[in-house]
Amino acid sequence: MGARARRPAAGWLIGAAATGFLAGILVMVVSRPTTTPAANRELIAAPAADTAAPAVPAPITATPTIGADPLEELRKRHLELPVRGLERDDLRDTFDEMRGGSRRHEALDILAPRHTPVLAVEAGTVAKLFLSNAGGMTIYQFDPTSTYAYYYAHLDRYADGLKEGDAVERGQVIGYVGTSGNAPPDTPHLHFAIFRLTDDKRWWQGTAIDPYPILR
Repeated sequence: MGARARRPAAGWLIGAAATGFLAGILVMVVSRPTTTPAANRELIAAPAADTAAPAVPAPITATPTIGADPLEELRKRHLELPVRGLERDDLRDTFDEMRGGSRRHEALDILAPRHTPVLAVEAGTVAKLFLSNAGGMTIYQFDPTSTYAYYYAHLDRYADGLKEGDAVERGQVIGYVGTSGNAPPDTPHLHFAIFRLTDDKRWWQGTAIDPYPILR
């Protein structure tokens, strides 16, 4: 009788121990952290590198290969003087003169009476008729090879019927001397410049070349 009474107690102790052991395991399982460790959270939260971001365009520095010094190349063309009645001895080199205190002129100023015809210095194409605050009424003409641009500024008006894309001949009247833009109103003159174009052939972009030794 006494032995039978002790067996249930022993069984109860074994069962309780087993139950406690299982409960401990359950508590350990339940109490395990379910969040991602800090290091991993940073990796997950860090944005991926933006591989599609646009690159900053490099400045355009390429110029056409013409096989000779530009001055020599243009001298061989014996360009027409750009103002009717002008003598080569009348030219004065103003390319390196300063304008506005800090800007190099990079052109010739050719004084002439208002309405004096302005002539195309060689055959080519009218690339742009442009009105600007500085240059006033202007013409950008490309040479036959689109290597150079000739720039005529401060015009009083264009030749009748002149338009962009027109082919022009050497010596053709394309405009008239004036004082448009920032030219002094009492000093009519032609602002004439030559540019060697970039590979993109943009009418407003190029390397300035001194016209004086070419025309002189």
